[in-house]
Amino acid sequence: MNSFLITLIVANVLFSYKGFNDYSFFRKYEFHTGSILSGEKIRMLTSAFLHADIAHLAFNMITLYFFAPVVIAYLGNIHFLIIYFSSLLFGSLLTLILHKNDYNYRAIGASGAVTGILYSAILLRPDMMLGIFFIIPMPAYVFGILYLMYSIYGMRAKNDNIGHTAHFGGAIGGYLITLLFYPDLIWLQPLMVILLTIPIILLFILIKLKKL
Repeated sequence: MNSFLITLIVANVLFSYKGFNDYSFFRKYEFHTGSILSGEKIRMLTSAFLHADIAHLAFNMITLYFFAPVVIAYLGNIHFLIIYFSSLLFGSLLTLILHKNDYNYRAIGASGAVTGILYSAILLRPDMMLGIFFIIPMPAYVFGILYLMYSIYGMRAKNDNIGHTAHFGGAIGGYLITLLFYPDLIWLQPLMVILLTIPIILLFILIKLKKL
């Protein structure tokens, strides 16, 4: 496994494990709108290394493990890291914008960064197939779209502490930055470029209609 990818996964595991066992640490570094607006901008980064529980952490790290090698193979380590951290920040920024009036809003998770890598990998390799539960075959782009649809459900339900809004910010970041690094994809994979915009467009329609 690539050393850059290993480092990211280990950082997520260690930081999350610390948060599982230290409530004050968790509260200090989670995404909290009121604290961020008061000047604690570091939370926009650190919250992406905290997770709600083992299942949340495992899902994000397994997704990263499967999709990151595609991005690294096509674009290299540096561009992979740029996409990861840019998607992370896109996710935090969108979350802050949508929840700027809710000073008590809290969220955690690497989902924004991971979704950015997911979207990047699908753009680069739209022919990828996944084995859902290691059994059910599914095209990667279908998984990506369903993943964001689930995020819309999570944003509307508001029944957990997972940063579902960050999924979309991350997807937008991964989508735009991958096309910036590899603009020929617009001509090489036009259908995929269009398909992956569908859940993003749906998000903004729902925001416009004040359904989120």
